[in-house]
Amino acid sequence: MEIADARRSPALLPGAWVLTRVLLLLFVLKVLTFPGPDVTSDVSVIYQGWYETLRHGTFPLDDVTWQYPPAAALPILAPAVLGFLDYPTAFFVLACLADLAVLCLLHYAGRRPGRTPRGAWVWVAGLPLLGPTAYARYDVMVTAVAVAAVLAGTRHPRVMGALAGFGALLKVWPVLLLVGAVRRRAWGAAAVTVAALAAVFAVSMPGAFTFLTFQRERGTEVESLGSLVLHWLRHSGWSGRVQLNYGSVEFLGPYVGLVSGVALGLTAVAFGWLLLWRMTAARFLSHTLADAAFVAVLMFTVTSRVISPQYMVWLIGLAAVCSCFRGSRMRLPVGLVLAASFVTVLEFPVWFAHVVASDWLGITLLLVRNGLLLAATVTAARELWRSSVTWADVPPVPAQATRSKATSTSA
Repeated sequence: MEIADARRSPALLPGAWVLTRVLLLLFVLKVLTFPGPDVTSDVSVIYQGWYETLRHGTFPLDDVTWQYPPAAALPILAPAVLGFLDYPTAFFVLACLADLAVLCLLHYAGRRPGRTPRGAWVWVAGLPLLGPTAYARYDVMVTAVAVAAVLAGTRHPRVMGALAGFGALLKVWPVLLLVGAVRRRAWGAAAVTVAALAAVFAVSMPGAFTFLTFQRERGTEVESLGSLVLHWLRHSGWSGRVQLNYGSVEFLGPYVGLVSGVALGLTAVAFGWLLLWRMTAARFLSHTLADAAFVAVLMFTVTSRVISPQYMVWLIGLAAVCSCFRGSRMRLPVGLVLAASFVTVLEFPVWFAHVVASDWLGITLLLVRNGLLLAATVTAARELWRSSVTWADVPPVPAQATRSKATSTSA
């Protein structure tokens, strides 16, 4: 569908959103059955259990599955505002409203000069690719905050910083949105927001930072890039095992620590690359902030020990923001992320049993999904570098000119 056609049919975008989101709601409300294991149990069992603890003024101190920063308590407690609904239904409605907020932000941004409605279409088409998982986690709410932060960034750096800081206390990763921020006001606002909110939670609710211990003790999850090595080893008589650990299905046994260590090392390499880019970048265009955020989150997703399906919600949101800018060179990485999202719903939940069993279908799905994400990361990083590091765009000197210069110098 060309953008010009979309403009001639103003009802097409909201119509597509309504149809796809009604379908998602029918799945999470179990009116329709989605293939594979029930993904809504995180809400009806885990989130609702946390809700009962949090509403009494304390964090789940003895629950190792609580691995989130303190502000994550807010979306978990939010269904209380819809007290006339049961907890899971209220949560799904709020997730849908967050989804709608992202659409409105992208639609508004796409109508400004130098922008395009393509971003809103990426969001409308991309999120349903994940199936009911999109609404069965609180990541869509965090993504709404992140999208608002990036879109505010160029004109309102303090607002961006405050939103990024708040997002970091929801689920850490939004701090990466600041990678491309050029104004110190954004970083300052983020620091003040994090410090103020962290102090409030530390004083008012015991156990605000116990999540740091639980995160440190996690292993390698069966869907991560590094897990492919362990999946392969299972076919060679490896003595390890797969089991539910710290709230996710992980590998346990020999070499797992090594694989996890390599993943952390790759994350450090990604951080080093981003630091080098930030120090050498000389040209910051209107889309550079969004492109840099997309690249940073891609890098830290691919090198993660986890890569849970809900991580794709973040990438789809940032891909949509990049697609709002006509000058962005992220079209290929955006397409790769959307393709990876479709493969993600196949490996979880549709054929997750094959992933856990490390059979040929499960390994193939992971190879394709993680390969697409790796390709998206490499191509996005290359485009970001080429578009912002000046000396990378200097055309090579023709060989004939080089020989002429050498001849004249020797003469």
